[in-house]
Amino acid sequence: MTVTTEAPTPKARPARKSKQQVSVLFDAPGPRARLRNNVITLVAAVILLGIVYAIVARLNEADQFQGKLWEPFLDGKVWTEFILPGLVGTLKVTVVAAVLAMLFGIVFGLGRLSDHWWVRWPSAAIVEGFRAIPLLLLIFFIFSGPPTIANGLNREFPEVTAFTAVVIGLTLYNGSVLAEIVRAGINAVPRGQSEAAYAVGLRKGGVMRLVLLPQATTAMLPAIVSQMVVLLKDSALGWIVAYEDLLNAGFRVVGANYGNLIPAAIVITLIYILLNMALGYLAQWLEGRSRRSRKSAATTLSADPNKLPESGLGGGVA
Repeated sequence: MTVTTEAPTPKARPARKSKQQVSVLFDAPGPRARLRNNVITLVAAVILLGIVYAIVARLNEADQFQGKLWEPFLDGKVWTEFILPGLVGTLKVTVVAAVLAMLFGIVFGLGRLSDHWWVRWPSAAIVEGFRAIPLLLLIFFIFSGPPTIANGLNREFPEVTAFTAVVIGLTLYNGSVLAEIVRAGINAVPRGQSEAAYAVGLRKGGVMRLVLLPQATTAMLPAIVSQMVVLLKDSALGWIVAYEDLLNAGFRVVGANYGNLIPAAIVITLIYILLNMALGYLAQWLEGRSRRSRKSAATTLSADPNKLPESGLGGGVA
């Protein structure tokens, strides 16, 4: 009796990833499309370089690159008396306003998601109202409005400092934008997550704190940091109330005292670029850290009942 055995079929090896990954958003370009994209990129780069050359040439004709116009920035007193104090003022107002705006956004973003109309409607009115007011006018009204109204009523009102006006203006405007980011981030979490949380007995506060917010944080982080960059740049609007920030002290004062307005603008612009790049790198680090963290990164519950967390929602969704 002959017994025949079949050789075990080898397991299929996973396909190697090609150098050109197929995107889920669009088809990978073919040879002609890649050639066309390269040509367009080259033409755009040439045009951009031509524009830069034209600007530099015009500035050179206006003698804006003379050494005497740049010499003040080699003087330590210019940095210690104007630029660095202005930078400290910008960072101080940015940090304070960023913290307050984040708290404002969380409170009113959650308020817009409330089941009670007497919380949801006022929250929506406040958010939409402050988003619609130009920030420059908002800072001006906060600085000049209360004293003017008090004088009209023959009453005394404490003077509103420039720092206070800028912080409140940045908080109200950017906080309203952050409130929409918070609301959108929470609504972006799949509904099944909250339904599963309610099924295991969590109340709405626990669902929001343990399930929705941790998962929404990762999705909201890029938009939040982008808004913080906007807040940093918007702090320059404090010139309307003569706040001593980087723009006012480093650009207006230095340019007026040394007659080098264009060089001062270039130097201050470079400082703002470095600040925003540093904030961008911080955002990338935070996003990567949050995605690696089991506490903040959203994970999918296993379909196997034996692999579900034993108590509450555990690390499955939180």
